[in-house]
Amino acid sequence: MVRITCLCGRIGLTIEKRPAFINACNCTLCSKTGAHWAYLDPREVRVEGATQSYCREDKDDPAAEIQFCGRCGSTTHFTLSASAVSRFGNGMMGVNMRLADERDLAGIELRYPDGRSWSGTGDFGYVRAPRIIGQDASSG
Repeated sequence: MVRITCLCGRIGLTIEKRPAFINACNCTLCSKTGAHWAYLDPREVRVEGATQSYCREDKDDPAAEIQFCGRCGSTTHFTLSASAVSRFGNGMMGVNMRLADERDLAGIELRYPDGRSWSGTGDFGYVRAPRIIGQDASSG
C-alpha cells in the first residue's frame, strides 16, 4: 500500500498495491503538470478530499481530466474524461507518484515514454532506457 498527499495535505490518495511501473512522460501535459504517472484501476485507489479539475483545451477530445488541490495546486491524479469513459470504460486512472516518498517506490521501474512524438495510437517510443527507483544510476 502507498499513501500520498498534496503539498498542503488537504488531498490524500491511498493506493492498495504498488504499481508495476511509473511513466515519466515528456508530453506537454505531463511536463507542465510535473507528474510521473502510475496507471491504476480506480477501484484500487481511495481519494480523500475535494479536488478541482482541468481538461485540456488544446485537444478536441482530451482523454484525461487532471485533478489538483485547489489550495496548494499540486497535481494529484487524473481521471478519464466523459468521452474517454464512453469509449474505453472506466478501468484506468493516473496517480502522480511524484507526491510519494521515493523510499516507498524503491524497486519500481521508472519509464521515459516519448509522449511528444506519440501519435495517440499504438505503443510509446522511449527517450531513454528505464531505471529502477532506489538504485544508484551507476549500478542500475
